[in-house]
Amino acid sequence: MKAFANTLIYALLYAVVRLHALLPMAVLYVLSDMFYLLIYRLVGYRRRIVRSNLEGAFPHLSPDERLRLERRFYHHFSDYIVETIKLAGISHEELLRRAHLRNPEMVRPLLEAGHKSLILVMGHYGNWEWFTGFPSRFGELLEVCQIYRPLDSPAFDRLFRHLRTRFGARCVPKKDVVRELIRTARPTSPPALFVFIADQTPSRANLHYWTQFLGRDTAVLNGPERLAVKMNLPVIYADVRCESRGHYTVDFQLLTDAPRSKSENWITEEYTRRMERTILRDPAGWLWTHRRWKYSR
Repeated sequence: MKAFANTLIYALLYAVVRLHALLPMAVLYVLSDMFYLLIYRLVGYRRRIVRSNLEGAFPHLSPDERLRLERRFYHHFSDYIVETIKLAGISHEELLRRAHLRNPEMVRPLLEAGHKSLILVMGHYGNWEWFTGFPSRFGELLEVCQIYRPLDSPAFDRLFRHLRTRFGARCVPKKDVVRELIRTARPTSPPALFVFIADQTPSRANLHYWTQFLGRDTAVLNGPERLAVKMNLPVIYADVRCESRGHYTVDFQLLTDAPRSKSENWITEEYTRRMERTILRDPAGWLWTHRRWKYSR
């Protein structure tokens, strides 16, 4: 009975999302403006968390400046919602045009050097969902595996897995990462790019590394570094820019192709510094609704 209920909820969710995904982006952005009024003005979704985060990160700004930044963020957040809905119906050509990877060719020398797997670290910046089209940028070079935490709602989890795999990527639950890395190490398996959204808050049991991030003492995930060192995998950072409404670009930046030569926590620290620079370039594009600083050292 529970499985049937989840299937029914998913079918209804998908029908609503698919119907809205047929609308052109211009119409969806009108819908986004309405979402902004609902989410920010009426409901005040996580507004207290956003304000606290902005105040902690930008104490040097005046209250009016932080308020303007807060409003810009909620406009962007509303755009993120309709853009993610659009994934259910966007064409491959439009997705590549709106979420542009500048330098996919930079992975080729790493593969030619004999690496079977690569680690890509990025953050909740711009619209990370729109880069589900990564596989098509690489042709037959490698497959793309997105590491994710399954959602509590089976219906929403199924919906997001559908949206994220429309263009050839695979969703790999966090608990299966090691097994997938071992699989891709086999001679018969194709090379793979493992994508980590690495700016999440670690669980209480994984508060292993602390650093300064946006001016605050912050616990940082070091799982990608541990995997890179253990299996000697190159690590790439995805630097995302919000070029204009509905248009994003990303540059791949090699952090290291020799992780075992780096000192402990160097990779984690370097990723953190680059993520910080990405955010400070245009803070409204980051996901400020996260409870990023809920733990103290």
